[in-house]
Amino acid sequence: MRLAKTLLACALLAGPAFAADATGLEAGDIAVADSLRAKALAGSTAWSVVESLTTEVGPRLAGTEADARAVRWAEAKFKAMGFDKVYLEPVTFPVWLRQRERAEVLAPFPQPLVVTALGGSVGTGDAPIDAEVVEFATLDALKAAPEGSLAGKIAFISNRMVRFKDGRGYGPAVGARSNGAVEAARKGAVAIVIRSIGTSSNRFAHTGTMRYVPDVPRIPAAALSNPDADLLVHMLGRGRPVTLRLDISAETREAYTSHNVIGEITGRELPGEVVTIGGHLDSWDQGTGAIDDGAGVGITMAAGALIGELPQAPRRTIRVIAYANEEQGLYGGKAYADAREAAGEIDAHQLSAESDFGAGRVYALRAGVDPAAWPVIEKIGEVLAPLGVATEAGVGSPGPDVGPIVAKGATWAQLAQDGTDYFDYHHTPNDTLDKIDPKALDQQVAAYAVLAYLAAETAVDFGRVPAKTTP
Repeated sequence: MRLAKTLLACALLAGPAFAADATGLEAGDIAVADSLRAKALAGSTAWSVVESLTTEVGPRLAGTEADARAVRWAEAKFKAMGFDKVYLEPVTFPVWLRQRERAEVLAPFPQPLVVTALGGSVGTGDAPIDAEVVEFATLDALKAAPEGSLAGKIAFISNRMVRFKDGRGYGPAVGARSNGAVEAARKGAVAIVIRSIGTSSNRFAHTGTMRYVPDVPRIPAAALSNPDADLLVHMLGRGRPVTLRLDISAETREAYTSHNVIGEITGRELPGEVVTIGGHLDSWDQGTGAIDDGAGVGITMAAGALIGELPQAPRRTIRVIAYANEEQGLYGGKAYADAREAAGEIDAHQLSAESDFGAGRVYALRAGVDPAAWPVIEKIGEVLAPLGVATEAGVGSPGPDVGPIVAKGATWAQLAQDGTDYFDYHHTPNDTLDKIDPKALDQQVAAYAVLAYLAAETAVDFGRVPAKTTP
């Protein structure tokens, strides 16, 4: 049993002299959280952090020189913001580089198309691929195609992602990006193009990671902008063969070591127990990574720094993590979780949360904790309510980089953001600073500061995630 749980038990036995209730929080703790909320709303440093990152570093494709600059930037920023402890942890992964990408219709209606290579794709070789296009409405339709039916042809998946506030249209659509190349190659295709996994009507193509599997040929994979996918659908609808030229140059290089960058506010009583918040430091190479995920880095750095300004640190340590290479395979989150498991530190993680869904305002608090600790979540929710945040039980999920440690039993919290327009910009050249409302960032900083402080201050142990909620 952890010391925190023992402290709570002793306090409850002590009776009225101890002001905390079953939440393990005293009235003074709530007052401090209220003050954090008010201070953040009055103006946080989050926007200036994102401005600094996008201006001084810009696109941060994992494994590039810009990635290394981002690590140095984050280390310096944590120190400048007053964190007690700042350190790096290595994360190793293969490096994929985009070099050239072009597409055009050769016949029957010649014109250029806006296209982007999917992360991890191979190139088309020394010469472009010219081939007839075959359309499939969904990934499942492609899977159902007869064996060999796409020999010498380019597959085209035209399914459209549906817009939702919570982004739930992403899951049903993203399989076309992740697995389309494998399924097309199994049918004999020489390449695949997909409709971008995004909700934008702008002529920007959305990139993102795809994958190959052993024993299936690796074919080039690219995404068309939504308007260009519509154009291709209209051409195919005329009943004549459509010939597409695809010209991609890309490569995967040897393993590279980047770093998770970590800043801590040291707990006053239980420094070995931690509450983590964070976002991922890397981005795709086309925009400046403002909403994905400069915003998450800025929000959580600002929230942690705000807590660090308090005259008394919370009971437990607050750890802010700028994760490495989330975009190409959750490498930073996996490395962090594996290192904690190897050190026997999973149970030291009281609660883990992550901001990686853009810059929209927080509208809900959700969590996966031991049921006995749910009253603490409800109390945190009461402090968040003035921000327009509702507490929702039995729903939600951890963020992508938090997922690996949750899979090992750690508890999680989610501050759900309004993502109505997130997938308009996600993974495109349009992911830039002008899409961010500074006041929306302040609201999120307020939410993360309240969550992190009260989770670190309570005497209650959050336990482990019930098996049914482990990803």
